[in-house]
Amino acid sequence: MIEVLIVGTGGFIGSVLRYGLIQIFSQLLSYPNFPWGVLAANILGSLSIGVLAGLTESRNMMSAEIRLFLFMGLLGGFTTFSSITNDTLSLFRSSQFILAFANIGVTVFLGMIFVTLGYLLARSN
Repeated sequence: MIEVLIVGTGGFIGSVLRYGLIQIFSQLLSYPNFPWGVLAANILGSLSIGVLAGLTESRNMMSAEIRLFLFMGLLGGFTTFSSITNDTLSLFRSSQFILAFANIGVTVFLGMIFVTLGYLLARSN
């Protein structure tokens, strides 16, 4: 149960940070048709999870609870894209290139299909 609270707390913080970043970008940039804030969250989240994964692996400096809070919670709430890119990096590093590219392609492809399906289902009623 404690793990759920750790992830949930991190997720709450990450989601609030993402929302704030999106608001800042929407006020700073006058081109509203591109999701600059979401892009920034994805890039910052990917950079952050890469740095943290590298530090964790090379220096073994984080407990399992801190990893849960940061990786699954905070960064998962900030952007799920960071988790996808970290998983893909792990596949590349273990020389599973086909699975790495499949993870990228399938995630984007199925994500687009299901977001479209959800949109269409919601609009049909």
